Amino acid sequence: MKAKKCMALLLAASLTASLFSACGKTDNGSTSANSGSDSTSAESAGSDKENTNDGGDPAFQKFPEVVEVHIGQGVSTTDSLPEGLSVENNQYTDYLLENFNIKVVVDWTAASGNDYNQKVALCIASNTLPDAMTVSREYMIKAANAGQLYDITDLFQEMQSDQVKEVMDSTGGQAIEESSVNGRQYAIPAVEVETAGVQVINIRQDWLEEYGLEAPKTLEDVENIAKVFAEKKPAGEDTVPIAGPDKSTNSYTNFLQTGTTTCGFDAVFSANDAYPGIFLKDEDGTITYGTNSDETRKTLELLADWYDKGYIDPEMGTRDSSIELINSGKVGMFFGAWWMIGYGIGDAYRNEPDANWQSYPILTDDSKWNVKLGSATTGYCVINKNVSEDVAKAIIIMANVLLRDESKFDVSEQPLSYWPVRTLMAPADECEYTYHELIKVLDGTASVEDYQGVSTAYKLLSNDVEVVKDTIPGYETGKQLSISDFSTENFGNFQRMYSLMIGDRPYATTPVEKEVRSCIFNQTETMEKKWANLWSMENEMVMKIITGKSDISAYDEFVENWMNEGGSDILEEVAQAQ
Repeated sequence: MKAKKCMALLLAASLTASLFSACGKTDNGSTSANSGSDSTSAESAGSDKENTNDGGDPAFQKFPEVVEVHIGQGVSTTDSLPEGLSVENNQYTDYLLENFNIKVVVDWTAASGNDYNQKVALCIASNTLPDAMTVSREYMIKAANAGQLYDITDLFQEMQSDQVKEVMDSTGGQAIEESSVNGRQYAIPAVEVETAGVQVINIRQDWLEEYGLEAPKTLEDVENIAKVFAEKKPAGEDTVPIAGPDKSTNSYTNFLQTGTTTCGFDAVFSANDAYPGIFLKDEDGTITYGTNSDETRKTLELLADWYDKGYIDPEMGTRDSSIELINSGKVGMFFGAWWMIGYGIGDAYRNEPDANWQSYPILTDDSKWNVKLGSATTGYCVINKNVSEDVAKAIIIMANVLLRDESKFDVSEQPLSYWPVRTLMAPADECEYTYHELIKVLDGTASVEDYQGVSTAYKLLSNDVEVVKDTIPGYETGKQLSISDFSTENFGNFQRMYSLMIGDRPYATTPVEKEVRSCIFNQTETMEKKWANLWSMENEMVMKIITGKSDISAYDEFVENWMNEGGSDILEEVAQAQ
């Protein structure tokens, strides 16, 4: 069920609280939403500048002597530090040393991306891990299985702050499970908002109103609207009823990705109870691959029909950028994550200020909402098994401090890529909770003052409530918000609030009938050798069927080849891993 714990029990005595996430984009076109501290330096709701180490709280203890933490650090090739600062000598490392006696020593740096991953792989292969570094799940599992990581199962429970615990609890145990191997926790997880994996349909409401159309609820509605857009051409001859994935994006996500696709079709598949790209466990424990199902086959036929009728972008799969197409005002509908409607298409509003984009869930024919979710975690801070207990404690304290105090710092002086072993954390229900709390402020049932100075993992709450009324001056209780209700004077605030109040409105207000996650989020032994080829073969098959270059028989051929070329072994290995 949804993580909707909503903090009310914690804060009922004084207020209700909220927060919002900024967003980013992961590889392969999947979208993701990370900690909102990326986009503002506003004071954290849980920060107290006069009391940084909280006395006797072990989560924020100051060591009696300096504790050195040696790290490996990925750094951006485009960001740079101001003159006089270095990776291990900057405002944040100074803060750790002054307030907690934690001295960060950078053993090595590597450019973020492939260079950093190669360095991580080399450290694991040579058993030369620094005290701490951030890694993907694949490398966390490799290092754990090689016996190189500190077992933090008990220490993390002892040392995590109240805010960190809130984040972990918000996932219903999923974050701890994903950072564990054989039942033992070996990493501090970076936690993603749950809605990052939920795809909605975004549609030009002003176009709907122009032709007297209702907002879509089912795939049949989407098709009927696309037909009208194709015939009426509200943007001229170049009108595209439904944007499709561009050449850098897949048609749906797989089990290795956290978010959902931008302009892909995850929501279309889910509305047909199809979950391609992920591994599923039946009630009897049988493992299946979601692509290999009658429902997936049926959905591919539907998408091929839409494409053939001209409803989907004819340049799907070859276009350089679907986002640029949307920003040009030529698109009537596209699928994406909650944040795409604000952060993702900012130029659409600059180019056409009255473009009234709205977000909706796409339901099954019997009016139920199925959602395909990604993993709860986006990365892991691992600790060398040979460190002292004080060093292990120091690394956990660093994670506590980052969540509580990160928004104290001016990111213009220190790009986020230079923050040591940075694990982003956001409560799973952060966006939905924030949505409801901002509605309270807009309705006048809560005040800005209610949200100040409260210690909570929803750490940008104070900034959100301060700007919401100025950003949505046209709000009226009970009325669906539209573009005309928003002010774009502060465009950053506009994008933030539009993403949250429009883009996440479906997940914040619509009951979900079925949530589906992959039963595995890492590669098995056979996958490491064969997955890249299998995934490439799958994407090629999907693209050819949708665009009419192959008929549906190519799907049946794919399923047979997938099983013969490693799939059957993979299914066995996934079953063994359960």
